[in-house]
Amino acid sequence: MAHEIIERNEGLDDVVVVGLQTGGVPFAESLAVALDEIEHVDVPVGKLDVAFYRDDISLRPVLPEASTDVPFDISRKTVVLVDDVLFTGRTIRAALDALVAQGRPRAVQLAVMIDRGHRELPIRPDYIGKNLPTRRDEVVNATVDSVDLGVMER
Repeated sequence: MAHEIIERNEGLDDVVVVGLQTGGVPFAESLAVALDEIEHVDVPVGKLDVAFYRDDISLRPVLPEASTDVPFDISRKTVVLVDDVLFTGRTIRAALDALVAQGRPRAVQLAVMIDRGHRELPIRPDYIGKNLPTRRDEVVNATVDSVDLGVMER
């Protein structure tokens, strides 16, 4: 994925990486390390909490440890937004709103480790670690070390 990002952007000039709290942050940090190992460029990494931008805010808990920390200006930058699992697309919609509250990026590219399908919004990732077709009642938990598949409890 790091090679794809470098190739598509013709290097890493004005590229920043922002991980979505909480699952996307470890992947964003790992991606930044990989980019540095390839290009020897220290790519800035931020963390974005989308809780208050979600359309289902009353249905999900707000985690106090999952705060936004984007310690750089994203204006006129290419932001690679990183998440662990892409499902309906609603988290990414919220992330786009949260991101523009930080500034006006030149472009936003989406990198996901797992794309499980079942989109409810017209969202498509630019970079995919693995396509993993699932049933709607399955749960996917991705970490830097593993991917676990389970069934939602009713």
